[in-house]
Amino acid sequence: MQKINSLAGLFLEEVKDLYSAEKQLTKALPKVAKKASSPELKSALEEHLTQTEGHINRLEEVFRMLGQKPKARPCVAMKGILEEASEIMSEKAEPAVLDAALIGAAQKVEHYEIASYGTVVQWAKQMGRDDIKTLLGQTLDEEEKTDQKLSQLAKTRINIQAVEPDGK
Repeated sequence: MQKINSLAGLFLEEVKDLYSAEKQLTKALPKVAKKASSPELKSALEEHLTQTEGHINRLEEVFRMLGQKPKARPCVAMKGILEEASEIMSEKAEPAVLDAALIGAAQKVEHYEIASYGTVVQWAKQMGRDDIKTLLGQTLDEEEKTDQKLSQLAKTRINIQAVEPDGK
């Protein structure tokens, strides 16, 4: 990476990082959804995959708005989070317990994305790019809603089932 001399340069690097993160996620989410035993969790993960594809399209639009070609910078953080999720998926566990673990892994992804999108939304605002702020703000809203949906699913069903998965 070359020297970054401005918030605009820093912003572009973060957009490249997010582009990589979202691309990695599109490869991982189908595998995670396949491992889920809860129909509601499977549906939430599949819905997030569709949203993630939309997030990639928005990032590509941001690149165009900046006069840049879409280009990813390897997102090491997402790679690590997804490697951890992969380890979880290889564990032998009761289905409800595995679902609880998958929600935890998915929320780690969501929290990383919420932090990252929150940052670029603020930077876009600071740079006077309300057009980009609005576009990326839509993604931030979706990430927050997905996190809330996962929390609700965990609290009202999955975690309860995982407490005593064999019905004791």
